[in-house]
This record gives sequence, structure tokens and C-alpha cells, in this order.
Amino acid sequence: MTAYPIDRYLNVKQAHTPSFSSDGRWVAFICDLTGVPQVWRASLGAAALSTDPVVPMPEQLTFTEDRVLWLRHSPAPGDNRLLFTRDRGGDENAHLYLLDPATGVETCLTAGHDGVMHIPGEWSPDGRTLLFAANRAHPGHFGVYQQALDEPAARLLWQSDEPGYLYNLCRNPATGCLLFARVGRSAAHDLLELDPSTGAVRQLNPPDRPARYHHATYSVDGCHAYAVTDLDSDMMNVARVDLATGQWEAVVTPLWEIEYFAVAPDGRHIAFTINQAGYSRLELFDLVSGAARPGPALPDGVLGRFDERLAFSADSRMLAFSYCTPTRTSDVYVWDWAAMGDSVRPVTRMTHGGIPRDSFAEAELVRYPTFDGREIPAWLYRPQHAPGPWPVVVQVHGGPESQVRPWFDFLTQYLVGQGHAVLAPNVRGSTGYGNAYGHLDDVEKRLDSVADLAHAALWLKSRPDIDGERIAVLGGSYGGYMVLAALAFHPDLWAAGVDIVGISDFVTFLENTSDYRRQHRESEYGSLATDRELLTRISPIHHVERMTAPLLVLHGANDPRVPLSEAQQLVDRLREMGRTVELLVFDDEGHGIAKLKNKRVAYPAIARFLDENLRPSS
Repeated sequence: MTAYPIDRYLNVKQAHTPSFSSDGRWVAFICDLTGVPQVWRASLGAAALSTDPVVPMPEQLTFTEDRVLWLRHSPAPGDNRLLFTRDRGGDENAHLYLLDPATGVETCLTAGHDGVMHIPGEWSPDGRTLLFAANRAHPGHFGVYQQALDEPAARLLWQSDEPGYLYNLCRNPATGCLLFARVGRSAAHDLLELDPSTGAVRQLNPPDRPARYHHATYSVDGCHAYAVTDLDSDMMNVARVDLATGQWEAVVTPLWEIEYFAVAPDGRHIAFTINQAGYSRLELFDLVSGAARPGPALPDGVLGRFDERLAFSADSRMLAFSYCTPTRTSDVYVWDWAAMGDSVRPVTRMTHGGIPRDSFAEAELVRYPTFDGREIPAWLYRPQHAPGPWPVVVQVHGGPESQVRPWFDFLTQYLVGQGHAVLAPNVRGSTGYGNAYGHLDDVEKRLDSVADLAHAALWLKSRPDIDGERIAVLGGSYGGYMVLAALAFHPDLWAAGVDIVGISDFVTFLENTSDYRRQHRESEYGSLATDRELLTRISPIHHVERMTAPLLVLHGANDPRVPLSEAQQLVDRLREMGRTVELLVFDDEGHGIAKLKNKRVAYPAIARFLDENLRPSS
């Protein structure tokens, strides 16, 4: 079997975040064909009603060195303009832009507000105004703004006096009131409604029953508000609140968690995806008849890896989404359930870097025992042609409120192609398995999740097809903390570690992270005011003398979440002790590595580092 170089895997491309034009003739999406995520669009026309596998050639609409984060078509009839957001150097302080595809002209709507995070909301049906949230008045507190697209300045409608992001801004079609969620704490959101005529705000969620509220939106008649929520439930379900009475009722309550959700423009159907043991299952639900309809026939995989919404066409007949599997990269698809049955039409067909798809490894769902008798779910990838016993890389997801899924991951496939096994566990604290599981790592239980990681290594060591002396651990963001904690608290289990934008000291992290994130993170990790001793005790930097395995650290200089100082202080300590540690800093990146030119430095370095440290002993 051919072993392809890492650069070939870096040329696997992804398309996601689709949006229909108002006439249904175009689908715009985000794609990294140039090496940086940009706005593209593809023509549909009559071809959208066909299952013909021929994919139209898309056209690129934006051309900068910085990434596009979000986009939406105008909902106004005959208006093909697009709104999108772009940050600078990965700083996450996104500006809002208006793009006219006919002229190629883009206009910054938020010029003069650098250093501010702008979170886009709903575009008005006539295409004249936009709702957005921004922390212009205070770095930790967001306000609600309305921007007339033909005027230079936005109007502040309401300013929050509490910390937290504001998301899902939308307008009631009947009353003109505004709905949005305030995410101040990770597990307890506020669902708020603003009357812009009076400035009055009311809380729609029961304040004495903490819950999360995602994908909040109004019903078409304006009488209800929908949300994906875990109100009074261990799982995320679709529920709605009667705006007149304030009473909540469940709409869809499957046995698994619901992830994405959308209401069709005609109000007849809702679409949602179920996270079934990590796989996505798309369904339609008829609000009039109460009948559910399974989604299209798709191979086992994941819908919407990039945290986008499901996109209905204006006539409610079509649904666009992105989808990937362990062996196929993310593409955009359109489903017309009336005309196409259970078939979908591909809008894109992204390249796999010229690597045959049959050379990619499938994901196997496994479970391994941990210290308290629980079974930890994990995805195992095995080399198809290399003889064992194999070295193995344990990949840890970030979050911690996240979940590794059976999606396409180019680094996983490269490692498997090089003869490494890969294990991607969902240790306690991961989402997708209910609230009880998700809270098992809160505050004083933090090191229990690190113990789950150690038991992954112990389980691997017990397998005859694994070389137990050659186990590395790799992760980014919170996963980077897990790498450092694994090396510090269980040093004998690991041959090497790779930390990407990870936390080394929870105290300095919470002191230096962006203001709008601090309370949100403290609810998960512990408070600086009351839990400082605990935060110090669980921080790897205070156990650095135990870290003996070689370590590679990568970080973006503009990271607003985990500041670069988290990497620098750890590397300095390790170097003082004479440990083997490397540091790569990227001056034009933030919380991760987004640009292809930087990936071509970072990932060959990771490949070389793992190759050097996972070679069999002579």
C-alpha cells in the first residue's frame, strides 16, 4: 500500500455552511479550496431536482488571506446579496460584510469597531436590516444591535449588564419582538425576548431550572418559540414555549440527543438531526399531522461538523446541509424530499488530495473500562496493511463540552496510513451522552477525565495488536490540557505528547482569557474566587517535574481563548529542567491553525515528531 506524504492529506478540502438564495437557484457555502475558508457558490437551477451525480463547477466569491466564519443569503425576493463574517489573523473579532456577487464588491458594515466580536443574527425578510450582537460597550457584555444596510451606523437596541455571548437573534414575524439566548454559563443559558419599542426584556426560560437553549427561533405564526434544550431532561430535545402563557412543552424527544434544528419557512415542517452514538440521523417532522419522516439514505457519518444550521430553501421544499464520513470529506448536499425521495444531490465534490478513498480507514466504535467501572466510548482506527503490533496515537477532543464523531479527519487518516493506530475517546464530560455524563468532570472532578485517558492507554497496552511502549497523546484546546495533564499525572504511560493551543495553568488561563469567556469557563473548571487552590492543583505546570516524555507545543499568537502565554510559560519551565520540548508559534493564527501555509509547517512537524518518538526501540 502506498504511504502518501502529509502534504497530500493537507490538500483534502472541505465545503460546509450552505445557504440558499431566495429564488433557490444558488447555494452559497464556505470552502477551503484555496487553503483558507472563503465564500463560494454553486448554481442549482433545474439540476437541483435531479439525482444526476454531475456536480456544477462552483465559483469563488471572496479572496483574502483571512478566513470566512459564517454566511447567509439575503431572504428578499430577487436579492442575491450575501452577508458573511471574517476575522483577522484568527482573533475571532469578526467583522460583518455585505457582498454583491453581481459586482464582486464587498462592504464592511462594522468598520471602525476593531477588537470587537460581532455575532450575526437574522436578516430581515425585505433584506434591508440585520440584527447582530456585539461587545462594543464592554468586553465581557454583549448588546443587541440593528443595522440598516443602507446606513453607516448600527442602532443599539439593548445592552446586557451580565456577561455572556448573545446568540440566535431573530425577530417575531407577528409582534416584532426579538428572541435570543445569552450564554453566560456552560450549562445554564438564558432565553430572552426583547420588545424593541419599549426596551423591555423578559426571560422565557424557568430561572430555577438550569438548561441550555440552542437554535432558538420563532414559529411562523409568532405564537411560540422553539429551541433545542435539555430543560427537565438528561438529553437535548426539541421543545417550544407558548409566548402567551410561558408554558413549555416537548415537541420531539428521541432516545438520543438532538443536535441541529430548523423550522421550514412555511411553518409546516421542522428538520432536526439526532446524534445516535456519534452518527447523525436526519429527520423531518410534520407539525400538522404529527408524522415523522426519516431523512435521506446516507452512509454512516456526521452532518454539520462545522456547527452550522440546517438550511431550508425559501419555498420549504429543499434542505441543504454538509455531510462527511470517516472516509469521505465534508461536502454540501441538497435534499428535495418531494421530488427526490430518499436521495440527495451533491452540490460539491471536494478533493481528497488525490488519495484513493479505499485507502482510508473506517472508524470502529469501541468501549473500554475505566477506574469506576464505566465504559468509555471511543473510535478506533486500525492500519489496513501494516503488520502489528502498531504504535498508537490517542487523540483527545477539545471543549471539554464536545464530542469526537466518526467524521473525516485528515491527520487521523495520515497517521493510519503511516502504520499507526488511532484511538479517539469520548472521556467523561463529553457531550452527546446526556447531562449526567457531561457533568462527570466538573470542577473538583476534573482529574477523573484525565484518569479516563490513562485507562485508554492501559486498555491499549492490554491488546496484542498494540505496542504498549509506543503510545502518544495529541489534542487541541482543552484537549491540549488533557495532553499536558496526561504527561504530568500519568507519566509512565506515554511515549510522547503533542499539545495544540492547550491550557497549562487554569489560574493564568482564567485570568488572561477574553472577558466574555471567563464566567462561561469558570462554571466548568472552577472559580478564581472560590476554587483557586483546586485550579492550581489540577494544572500541569505545577507538576512539570513529572513530565518526562518528549513534547511538541503549537500555538497561535492571536489566540483569544487560550493566550500564547499558556504555551510559553510551560515551555520555559520544561527547558529550564532540560526536558525535550519544541515550540512552534504562528503569528497570524488564533485558537488553532486555519491557513494552509501554516498547516504546511505545523503538520509536517507533528508527523516528524511522532515518527521520531514512536519508532520501535532497536
